Amino acid sequence: MGAMELDILSNPNGANASAQSLSRLNRVYAQNDSNHGGITQIPDLQKAPQNAVESTLEYDVGSRDKAISQYKGREYIQLAALYWCMFLAGWNDGSTGPLLPRIQEVGYIIVSLIFVFACVGFISGACLNVPFSEKLGFGKTIVLGSFLQQTAYALQSPQLPFPVFVMSFTINGIGLALQDAQSNGFVASLRDHAETKMGLLHASYGAGALCAPLVATQFAQMNHWSFYYLVSLSVATINTVVQIAVFRFKTQDDCLVEIGQEPGEKGTSEHSHFRQIMALKSVHLLAVFILVYVGVEVTVGGWIVTFIQTVRGGGSKSGYISAGFFGGLMIGRIVLLWVNQKIGERRVLYLYSALAIGLEIVIWLVPSLIGDGVAIAIVGMLLGPMYPITMNHTGRILPRWLLTGSIGWIAGFGQAGSAVLPFMTGALASKFGIKSLQPLLVSMMAFMTILWAFVPGAPRKTD
Repeated sequence: MGAMELDILSNPNGANASAQSLSRLNRVYAQNDSNHGGITQIPDLQKAPQNAVESTLEYDVGSRDKAISQYKGREYIQLAALYWCMFLAGWNDGSTGPLLPRIQEVGYIIVSLIFVFACVGFISGACLNVPFSEKLGFGKTIVLGSFLQQTAYALQSPQLPFPVFVMSFTINGIGLALQDAQSNGFVASLRDHAETKMGLLHASYGAGALCAPLVATQFAQMNHWSFYYLVSLSVATINTVVQIAVFRFKTQDDCLVEIGQEPGEKGTSEHSHFRQIMALKSVHLLAVFILVYVGVEVTVGGWIVTFIQTVRGGGSKSGYISAGFFGGLMIGRIVLLWVNQKIGERRVLYLYSALAIGLEIVIWLVPSLIGDGVAIAIVGMLLGPMYPITMNHTGRILPRWLLTGSIGWIAGFGQAGSAVLPFMTGALASKFGIKSLQPLLVSMMAFMTILWAFVPGAPRKTD
């Protein structure tokens, strides 16, 4: 039951509400009745006598709490499914770091090809997301993305020839981009407490990225290290089943109606959604910002193990430092929510960036294995809130009818950063050594902060 109808039902002077509000209330009840069969359409309040209207309203006030409980229950189930989806995304990104020393036996440049092929997948997924969202809808698109991830893990687990192994990262990239877009677009469209729910969505990503290195580090010490992807395949299979069971291939508007939220506003432009999105300057600024951010995040999580082992003399257990980074990422997205609200999401990002840059300089210049491990975890905590802050800001400045497609492009294009910057790191490492990692990260964090200053802060127009 939406906020409008709840206000009418709980208002003792509801009988004097405007005819327009009463008419909308009738339509909402009629829509719920046809979609779910669980709520009976109330009589036409405009035609009913005064006493009859008051009697009807009093009766519905008594069942209001039950209806609210049903809607909230459905919403929690939907959010849980999306949280698991993002857990899988984090699991995927957190896997690379501990396994990279085993994969890179073919050399820095060659192993960096996995990031290039993943980049192709992410950008392809970003381009496909908009037409898929229009033609297939939310439910089918998110299931398709999960199925593509299953396919990729099935190809990676038997340790096939390296060309096949790297090509599977393209398939995986497309699947990740589709799911990332749909999950973020759905949560950004929620009416109540969207900022908190977005923070929890990306905390789920951090949880997956925390758990993956703990498992991958064990497999990295085995002869058949590629069997780790069988575990990933199991996680992806569970995800596919969950998305089908919860969303049942429905559109986003249908899923929102199930939780008592009216569908969002529709655009009136004759141009396609993709063309409208590409015409928005803000979309491209946010996409480049996310590209750099994701690149920094995945570069730290992916290459920090190699840096610790090579430059700081860490042992085979160094993979746990990657887990510490992603653990910090998860914690930051939860415990710093109150800081974001206190200072303001736009301003607080500058604070997090300055502190993260300072810590990266410490890691660069202070040769302490334990100190570096602690600093890396804190950097993860500071970087953590930046992604959900960006998604929340996107929801505030862009038109509602373009939100899912825009977030899809931003997230998908941004995911290319998880390929571009790690590849740059590999290329630089092959020439200057892995010690070049820290200067690259400091420069990219500074560039990311400058980009944020150019992102518009004005709210979206509703016309």
